[in-house]
Amino acid sequence: MAEKRSNEVDGAFVEEGSVAGGSFVPTVRVPAIPGLFLEEGGARVLGNRCVSCGTPYFPKAAECHNPHCGESRMEDCAFGGKGVVWSYSVADFPPPPPHKFDKPFKPYVIGVIDMDNGLRMVGQMVDPLESVRVGAQVELVVDTLYHEEGKAYTSWKFKLV
Repeated sequence: MAEKRSNEVDGAFVEEGSVAGGSFVPTVRVPAIPGLFLEEGGARVLGNRCVSCGTPYFPKAAECHNPHCGESRMEDCAFGGKGVVWSYSVADFPPPPPHKFDKPFKPYVIGVIDMDNGLRMVGQMVDPLESVRVGAQVELVVDTLYHEEGKAYTSWKFKLV
């Protein structure tokens, strides 16, 4: 079984690859949806926050939707860090197109996470169902969603800490 590797090589993130003739052949990591998250310097999603009331948004909102906010003034923010599992469910059947996944399909946990930064986010969990519990501490990570044409397409996910 190949050892999983993930690091930066010549400006591109790479992950586990194949071993050809004793040499490691990296797989280039590509965001599944460019512009929604960053991997460099730690996993972060790109959103914004209202300067007036502090309400965070992901994805970005054109204006503040907080009914108690007196003035909508939005600024771009990158959100990362830790949170708590608020709820979760199991996707135990393949999602319909346009969603992509590695075959054969493997069921996965979808978590609803209350982030320490104030966001409530939904995302796949890296950990198996047996490990996930409401109230568990998690952190935002970037991980592979699927492979295609020699590339690993990535997205934000959550991992138990």
